[in-house]
Amino acid sequence: MYRLLVLGITLCAAANAQPTYQAKPFIEGTGLHCIHGLTFDSDDILYVGSVVGQSVYRVNTQTGEHEIVVGPNDGLADDMEFGPDGALYYTSIIQGAVRRRDADGTVTTVAEGKAGFNSIAFNAEGRLFSAEVFLGDALYEIDPKGETPPRMILDSPGGLNGFDFGPDGKLYGPLWFKGQVVRVDVDSGKLDVVADGFGIPAAANFNSKGELFVLDSMRGDIVKVDVKSGARETVFTLKTAMDNLTFDSKDRMYVTVMSESAIYEIDLDAKQARTVRADPLGVPADLAIWRDGNRETIYLADTFALRSFDVATGTITDIARFVETHLEYPTGIDVTADHIHTVSFNAGVAQTFDRKTNELLATHRDLTGSMDVAALRDGSLLVTLLVGGKLERIAPDGKRSTVVEGLGAPVGVAVDELGQVFVTEWASGNVVQVNVDTKETKVVASGLDKPEGIAIGGIGRILVAETGTKSVVALYLATSTRETIATGIPMGLGVTPQFPPMGVPTGVVAASDGSLFVSADITDSIWRITRKN
Repeated sequence: MYRLLVLGITLCAAANAQPTYQAKPFIEGTGLHCIHGLTFDSDDILYVGSVVGQSVYRVNTQTGEHEIVVGPNDGLADDMEFGPDGALYYTSIIQGAVRRRDADGTVTTVAEGKAGFNSIAFNAEGRLFSAEVFLGDALYEIDPKGETPPRMILDSPGGLNGFDFGPDGKLYGPLWFKGQVVRVDVDSGKLDVVADGFGIPAAANFNSKGELFVLDSMRGDIVKVDVKSGARETVFTLKTAMDNLTFDSKDRMYVTVMSESAIYEIDLDAKQARTVRADPLGVPADLAIWRDGNRETIYLADTFALRSFDVATGTITDIARFVETHLEYPTGIDVTADHIHTVSFNAGVAQTFDRKTNELLATHRDLTGSMDVAALRDGSLLVTLLVGGKLERIAPDGKRSTVVEGLGAPVGVAVDELGQVFVTEWASGNVVQVNVDTKETKVVASGLDKPEGIAIGGIGRILVAETGTKSVVALYLATSTRETIATGIPMGLGVTPQFPPMGVPTGVVAASDGSLFVSADITDSIWRITRKN
């Protein structure tokens, strides 16, 4: 089982003053990384998959403890199901593959080359089917042995997500982008709408009685659907950002929620949900801080949610959740008096929210490889783009221009009180100062190991999350010196080649009392660093 190792870290630094620091978790996590599909084996042992965690996990439904069954890179799993041969079949959406894990642990790719294999299921005859969703849109029959190529059944159905086969042998599933539940004859390709009017239906599964249940992820509802009449009944309301459901051999329902890496057991008779396991966060990425009087709030790009937490108490507040709102996978963040700005590498967008009402105000698209965002005083946004090594500027009227390009995999961007702009270069190990008016650049620090998050820690002091050494480093511009503040922070989650090389960007911020906060994506936690002397 994976266990969080809590470290009390002290480190001597800065030869003159020799301060010591302590780093420890402020918000703890377990590193399950936004789980998605789930299924039971013949012994009622639960398996779940994670795309960001690139793993298949085995979960104890009584204790919530988990262990990795297949790790990166082959373990990247979205939906999954056991086949009649006893093997576990699962989809690797980013890699465009369907994989099989045999009982001895051997992993084989049985289909690949399609964009976004997502949902998967066997019918009663032992035939295997999978659909592309998000990165593609089609339904295929898959050879479980991998000897013949996939056979297309439907092209562009509308996002056929987590599906199941009914007692009549037909495939039933939700159309994510159409708000419908449909029935598909997998031999003829004929599609019929069974029920309509869902917000975003994410998954549909039958219990042993032949009753169909659908997750409406936008509304947080579990809906029972009569497949003959199309009548709908909301039987339980859980949470938004639900992804998938399954039943064990005793017809107990289990549901995953992406935003908290959560699994719930649902008792429909008692109208109750039991938490099997849940984390406070999903996969924490970049951080930003804002001060209202004496209160300091840290804002967090949490991959499947936009959140904030109080510096004094640690109380977490949801601002926006994936699926429930138009939030798109935030990984970079900045905050001003009126706005919260986010960017997403996965979606290639920058989004602006009203900081007081949480209303989405603007979305800027076609920002391929966007990693971080920082606001300038004139209302412009600076966005780092991994593709092309660019620092892009978005004016208040939406007009875009390239400030500089050819940077060495730029990740973090920060603006100090004088309006000076600083960018971390993950590949070259530099911190670069950029003049946005003259477009001149100057290296102010070099030799860093995979620097990502960057923040201003006072006049002439730059804070950097150096993920290669799992350290937080302070750079002093006037003296060109550096201070290692703490090491051993569980950050720098390893990734497959289909992800950006830095995976989930790490964030760091400084509070007014001198303490630092850093996101730790390996354990899905937030760490606090305080000075001891």
